[in-house]
Amino acid sequence: EAQLVESGGGLVQAGGSLRLSCAASGFRFGGYAIRWFRQAPGKEREGVSCISLNDGSKYYADSVKGRFTISSDNAKNTVYLQMNSLKPDDTAVYYCEAGYFCLINIGPFERTDYWGQGTQVTVSS
Repeated sequence: EAQLVESGGGLVQAGGSLRLSCAASGFRFGGYAIRWFRQAPGKEREGVSCISLNDGSKYYADSVKGRFTISSDNAKNTVYLQMNSLKPDDTAVYYCEAGYFCLINIGPFERTDYWGQGTQVTVSS
């Protein structure tokens, strides 16, 4: 069964760090772009970061630039989101999805083939 599984969320104090993982199985990972987005209660869904696994291009939302780093380990079929200097405003459920082309504004893919169930990130003040 083809799927994406997120992990690594948790509770952390402001200023702390977490590393999220997005592990793929059951499909050809390298041909996709992987996008992280987040959803907080009462807020609009927000694209956080995107990586093109074809050429390694990386994109970040302004709200996380300089704090978050996206990377991939193609041998492990996994994309990571290293989150440093976390703020309470980063509290959300974080999801990853597999599509075809990253947008500079980290907008939704025109077509999403796979997505995960999400992982909760809570940043306390």
